[in-house]
Amino acid sequence: MPFIPNTDDDRRQMLAAIGVKSFDELLQAIPAKLRWKGTLDLPPGCSEMEAVGELETLAGRNTAGAGTVSFLGGGAYDHFIPGAVAELLARSEFYTAYTPYQAEVSQGTLTAIFEFQTLICQLTGMEVANASVYDGASGLGEAALMAHAATGRSRLVVAETVHPLYRQVLRTYTGGLGMDIEVAPCPEGQVDPAALKKLIGPEMAAVIIQHPNFLGILEEPGAVIELAHEAGALAVVSTDPISLGILKPPGEAGADIVVGEGQPLGIPQGFGGPLLGFLACRQKLLRRMPGRLVGQTADAQGRRGFVLTLQTREQHIRREKATSNICTNHALCALAATLYMGLMGRQGIAEVARLCVQKSHYARDRIGRIPGYRIAFPKPFFREFVVRTPAPPGEIVSALAGRGLLAGVDLSSFDLGLDDGLLVAVTEKRTREQIDRLGEELESFSA
Repeated sequence: MPFIPNTDDDRRQMLAAIGVKSFDELLQAIPAKLRWKGTLDLPPGCSEMEAVGELETLAGRNTAGAGTVSFLGGGAYDHFIPGAVAELLARSEFYTAYTPYQAEVSQGTLTAIFEFQTLICQLTGMEVANASVYDGASGLGEAALMAHAATGRSRLVVAETVHPLYRQVLRTYTGGLGMDIEVAPCPEGQVDPAALKKLIGPEMAAVIIQHPNFLGILEEPGAVIELAHEAGALAVVSTDPISLGILKPPGEAGADIVVGEGQPLGIPQGFGGPLLGFLACRQKLLRRMPGRLVGQTADAQGRRGFVLTLQTREQHIRREKATSNICTNHALCALAATLYMGLMGRQGIAEVARLCVQKSHYARDRIGRIPGYRIAFPKPFFREFVVRTPAPPGEIVSALAGRGLLAGVDLSSFDLGLDDGLLVAVTEKRTREQIDRLGEELESFSA
């Protein structure tokens, strides 16, 4: 599609229709100190062929290309994706970024979403799941709003080991409601139920934990959930879907709402997106659930069919009664997750989880033997772990990226007291040779 800018005459006509004399006059409502007065330092124009060549050059600078070995984690992981996922996802019946609405939706799309909801319920041990939300962070925000609406309370306790960026999103979601968020310190990298109990009171809407947590460590969800319920609060658990191949589902431990990031389920890391949030809850909270929900029904002839149901979106009900401003779902990403879960099956996901545990523990032991490196938290973990480094972790990450290794996440950028911490994630894709190579490269920074 060509870019055809507005002409000077076009702009004059539009301004006249609005009732102002100039573009600057149109912006008078914006404080002067916020209006940029500079000029754009743009290069001269170029042809389409030249522009494509420049973009290809820039793309070639990506370090996470072919041959790069990734130990990045912290919310998005380099898992193997069966080729059938991309092949089926690209079918013209499904391949669109647009989420269909009720009037034009097809039974095929509704069926796929229904299957996604079913699989998420089976994976999390919950009773009902929605059609997906934007990402794991927004899912956590939505869970907090559900807890607020269900309990009528406005205080949250969130563990410090919940993803720091998720906690930022949580504050954004709840800020307009005046909700109070208290962060429970976890100096040992794990929630301490005894310390947490001191923060929980009768005004509590929800207690929020992540299991496995941001540092990769396994929490004790049963103990935390029991504390929340004793105070009349809801228990919200953010979880990793792959870990549920071998860990007890949060629903079986008594969680009220389970959320998480679905990217490990057949979605590439993609330089940070798109992602997929899932949200599941107890049947009693069904009408508090945001976004879309596909239900099974029967038509006039008794044939099975699927419909969007229990719509709590502002398009369908009075705005003040809406549960959320989320009015869509990540349908294409949810389909990818559905295909992945269907192809892998219960045993396949469990095998992936076991390989993650085995290979990450091998990596932990290999790195822990290097002089100057120290494992930060010697606790049970799932896929990733924190290692304290003898050199600034940012320097290590930058240096190894130039050697084709993405060593992990530099934790000095988070307010966790881990300025010398490197978060290393190991998935089933990593080989012994790749892990040993990471160890050898890290040795060059040893004290």
